[in-house]
Amino acid sequence: MATTPTTSAAAARAAGASPRTTTYAVIVAVSLCHLLNDVMQSLLSAIYPILAEDFALQFWQIGLLTLVFQGTASLLQPAIGLTTDRYPMPQSLPVGMGSTMLGLGLLAYATTYPMLLLGAAFIGIGSAVFHPEASRVARLAAGGRYGMAQSVFQVGGNTGQAIGPLLAAFVVVPLGQPSIAWFALAALTGIVILNRVGAWYARLRAEDARRPAAAPPAPAISPARVRAAIAILAVLVFSKAIYTAGVSSYYTFFLIDRFGLGIEQSQIMLFLFMGALAFGTVLGGPLSDRIGSAPVIWVSVIGVLPFTLALPHLDLTWTAIVSLPIGVILAMSFPVIVVFAQELMPGRVGMVAGIFFGLSFGLGGIAAAVLGVLADAYGIAFVFLICSVTPAFGLCAVWLPRRRELRGG
Repeated sequence: MATTPTTSAAAARAAGASPRTTTYAVIVAVSLCHLLNDVMQSLLSAIYPILAEDFALQFWQIGLLTLVFQGTASLLQPAIGLTTDRYPMPQSLPVGMGSTMLGLGLLAYATTYPMLLLGAAFIGIGSAVFHPEASRVARLAAGGRYGMAQSVFQVGGNTGQAIGPLLAAFVVVPLGQPSIAWFALAALTGIVILNRVGAWYARLRAEDARRPAAAPPAPAISPARVRAAIAILAVLVFSKAIYTAGVSSYYTFFLIDRFGLGIEQSQIMLFLFMGALAFGTVLGGPLSDRIGSAPVIWVSVIGVLPFTLALPHLDLTWTAIVSLPIGVILAMSFPVIVVFAQELMPGRVGMVAGIFFGLSFGLGGIAAAVLGVLADAYGIAFVFLICSVTPAFGLCAVWLPRRRELRGG
């Protein structure tokens, strides 16, 4: 079948198998490293107001920074995921963290705009290396509780993205651009932890190599139906990526422009939204383990629309309040989408993680660049009017296969 890869027995098991029991320590470890990784990555968008002032940047240049960062990650992640499906690389995880650390150093001491772009590129490379293998490790440690494991893994990243703006507000803003270099300590911590995770992963592969080969199960639906379902899931990610890219890149500018907030206050508001994303992520996976993927996806699609449509028209208090359910409901389905896609393409866990993490990064980067051009031309308020309707693309979820189809029922 087209969706089942031809790999070595060990690689197939590494891609699709799981230990007999849930290994919570490993799941928590990769989640913590995801937090550290995304704290460092979120510093880039969190310090946009500072960079805009120090380097006299226009909105299109801010969008280009996001495009370089997220575009680099998007192009590399699927290729890295496909490669590690065939040739697992347990020690690639700390390498990815090291690339992010290098990118931070460039951001801290950049004196020109091209240096900022280079720093953004190294951060994107770090993300591309880290996410596919870390997602695979979370699945290997899940013990069958794939939704829970994916949620815990992803909530680490969402939490890191939420903390980043606060650290930017209370560390980078008062101390200046060079203070970004202090966050290299977070990278060093992550490298130490990921070395231990890589050792566990290597031991698991060695144990699997001594067991009889077990091919990953194929889905009960046709290859054409699989491709259609993957395309629909990609559209769902697209709708979420546009909205989250718009908020993460321009929410602070929107608040400053519309309500006259200072940088610190706007960063706190961004923190609230990112924190809501984190809560929604940790809620969605375990819920899907209990009630199935489709209900969670539908709640996320239908439930968020009234709030996103209302937000551009509200006062400051209601903007702060409404941003919370938007973040929670919007984020609920992303871990579910990843697990759903992994069920559709068993044995290609790394490639699926690379595609969907990379897709969210890449589409977010393109969206940020386009939205930056629109903000320069028509104003930041117009950008949020556009973003408010993008979750409606998720209505195409009506064509997704049901769980009984995947099981042949």
